[in-house]
Amino acid sequence: MTSEATIDEGSSTLGAQSSAPGATDHQLWTRPDGRRTLQLVLATIWLIDGILQLQAVFFTKSFGLQMISGMSSGNPSVIARPINWSGSTIGHHAVLTDASFAVVQTGIAIAIAWRPTVKIGLAVSIAWAVGVWWIGEGLGGVLNGIANPVNGAPGAVMIYALLALLLWPSDRVGRDAPFIAARAVGAPIAKGLWLVLWGSLSYFAVLGSNRSAQSLHDLIAAESDGEPGWVAWIDRHAASLVDHRGLSVMVVLAILLLIVAFGVYLPKWAANGAVALGGAIALVLWVVGQNLGALFTNGATDVNSGPLLILLAAAYWRWSPHLNAGVAESALKLGGGLL
Repeated sequence: MTSEATIDEGSSTLGAQSSAPGATDHQLWTRPDGRRTLQLVLATIWLIDGILQLQAVFFTKSFGLQMISGMSSGNPSVIARPINWSGSTIGHHAVLTDASFAVVQTGIAIAIAWRPTVKIGLAVSIAWAVGVWWIGEGLGGVLNGIANPVNGAPGAVMIYALLALLLWPSDRVGRDAPFIAARAVGAPIAKGLWLVLWGSLSYFAVLGSNRSAQSLHDLIAAESDGEPGWVAWIDRHAASLVDHRGLSVMVVLAILLLIVAFGVYLPKWAANGAVALGGAIALVLWVVGQNLGALFTNGATDVNSGPLLILLAAAYWRWSPHLNAGVAESALKLGGGLL
């Protein structure tokens, strides 16, 4: 069992003892371990999504008939037909459906945040994310050739599902977990999932029209519409920097993403460097290509992929085993002292 799992056991013992008669106030709450902290951050992001869903624009017909139905464009008919049907249904029952969406996402947040229901919340979030990726994001443009990691492709919701899987509150007995994401599924599977995600981002960076000299400039410049002045200023200057340099910039980005993808297999110091690079790339793309999730345009349904990729990077950071062991030992000693 991993040292982090030992921390959980020590925390559970401490929690049980602190509820006994005579326990002092400061003993009634135990500090969450790393995985629980990331779960709470994920719950917060789901709560933000639920609040964003309550914007007035989503209670109109255009949300379903234009925004949702528009996701079918360029997709195979077997994918497009359910999107069009859903868009029509949502458009003609906008208030009911959007209110339901907000309730579901808020409910997921609450379920993940409350320990007794965390597994239910994570399980529902996986199912919900898959459905939204299909209906609400048209599979992130993967099948119609427009996926671009700069603006968040292949879709933020699939990262929600991946995080739910990797942060599942269970541990593989007898398996060493060098980072939080490996606790539930094991290090080989966790590393493989990281490789697939970041490797696909590298592939999408040089896919189709993304190789055009002007495509990156046009994408960033178009993002400035409706944004506050300071955000539009960032867009204009960023677009100017990549003007006529789209292909070279995307090739460099693809190489960096590939380094991040394979970096998780390197020794600890190099793996942490690759994870940090992934988080830095995610932050830059969130600011420039995703305009901070378009949170200021009264049309964002989620925070986009940037914060989720940063959260994912935190789950792959390799902490010192000596530090973890020391924390675990301290927690167990404190728990034993209450007996």
